[in-house]
Amino acid sequence: MLAALVFLTPTAAIVALAVFLPLAAFVVAERRVATVRHLLELGPPRGGVNVPLLASLAAVVLVLALAAAQPALSHTEKQRVRTDAEVLFVLDISQSMAASTGPSGRRRLERARGLATRLRAAIPDVPSGVATLTDRVLPNLLPVPDTAAFSATLEQTVAINEPPPRELNVRATNFEALSAIPRSGYFQPTARHRAIVVLTDGESSFFDAAAVGRALTAAPRTNFLAVQFWRGNEAIYSASGKLDPNYRPDPAAKTQLATLAAAAHGQVFTEGETSKAATALRSVLDGGPTRSVGRTQSRQPLAPYVALVALLPLGMIFARFRAS
Repeated sequence: MLAALVFLTPTAAIVALAVFLPLAAFVVAERRVATVRHLLELGPPRGGVNVPLLASLAAVVLVLALAAAQPALSHTEKQRVRTDAEVLFVLDISQSMAASTGPSGRRRLERARGLATRLRAAIPDVPSGVATLTDRVLPNLLPVPDTAAFSATLEQTVAINEPPPRELNVRATNFEALSAIPRSGYFQPTARHRAIVVLTDGESSFFDAAAVGRALTAAPRTNFLAVQFWRGNEAIYSASGKLDPNYRPDPAAKTQLATLAAAAHGQVFTEGETSKAATALRSVLDGGPTRSVGRTQSRQPLAPYVALVALLPLGMIFARFRAS
């Protein structure tokens, strides 16, 4: 891990001009006065210039200018990143993903976010992105090597019906939307090994599985893996714990998802099969070339500590005033 000193707001250091300009004017004035004294053959004034006091005042301003620039220690580590592989995690955000086993139970989407994080950790060297699924697929984050950006995107941008589907249907999810992924620029042209991981309850409106399969298996192939979040005793509850009478878990969801996986020559896992899903994901990505990139791990602000240093010259100034 490498550490480097960086300035978060370097232009703020311009406040240092507040001390440089008057100091420069003072030096010029002193030189002119010294020249006149020399011509008139006069001695220097009693006591002379209080150089320590001026230096202390200048030090206070300079230190505060440095603090205003917000110095920080940036810790960066090198990371090996695949150059030929990318993964897109597609999370179903339709209303049915709000179902849980009880008013205080974890909703399907919450469980899906957690499992996506674990699967992402299983492929640390593969750039990964996030997208949402209803009757359309929309990108939240294109595949990147930064796991922190991936986690932040999952937590902050993936929510039920955000954005909502284009059309109002009993079933908002339509797996046919997945067929648009290969031709929509989600993956870099250099990514020969591509995969989508669909995290869903499997409850979709009617779709043409064969058409989706053809789109995903066309060269370059987009490998298909799905993880299903579905239990027959789940229901949708309001914030007050009231049961939504309009939702019933669809037992056909498992069959629909299996049909899609068969058409795309992919695999389906339950949410309890995290290890199997991770192994399958690593397998379809195979091995490949990597490159080294720097990744910022953390930044430690130093501005508060630098500002405290200004107390030293200030203390010297106060001490001189008290002594006088």
